[in-house]
Amino acid sequence: MANFVDMFHKGKTFRPRKKFEPGTLKYSLHKRAQASLNSGINLKQVVRLPHGEDLNDWVAVHVVDFFNRINLIYGTVTDFCREDTCPTMSGGPKFEYLWADRSKYKKPTHLPAPQYIALLMDWAETQINNDEVFPVTVDVPFPKNFIPTCKKILTRLFRVFVHVYIHHFESLVAIGAAEMTRRICKDQLQKR
Repeated sequence: MANFVDMFHKGKTFRPRKKFEPGTLKYSLHKRAQASLNSGINLKQVVRLPHGEDLNDWVAVHVVDFFNRINLIYGTVTDFCREDTCPTMSGGPKFEYLWADRSKYKKPTHLPAPQYIALLMDWAETQINNDEVFPVTVDVPFPKNFIPTCKKILTRLFRVFVHVYIHHFESLVAIGAAEMTRRICKDQLQKR
């Protein structure tokens, strides 16, 4: 497999990346977050709400960014994460993640990791693309349950990260992605 840096240049992701429209408030917040993350400053300072900005807008930007990052990380191991290699969606031997979505899977259901992750990414993408959950204009208010919805999205996306780190670490090392994965894990744990 090509080295890890080449994977970024090819744009390999599990799903297309989500983007913010240039000229919007969320686009400018995204650019500010990216600049801060790339500058090497303290991450606790980076994720702190900028003075004068709306908390919901700031959270929305970070949820979409985390979705894109998990998408990229999982895209690096899709060749290794198959139903025959990962028959259970888990984060190690003590943690199995069961899927429930209140429609097709009303009760928590055992699924192979690739199927679970595909359903999860569909669900997260639907939430992110829903203008009633993630408004795209400033004249539309965020729903009252926005922060709990974001917590649920982030919790579920973090499961993908844990699965990749626990079950596919050797593959990440082989393609040179282990250090980046460690940094993302450390950053996310500090935010909790």
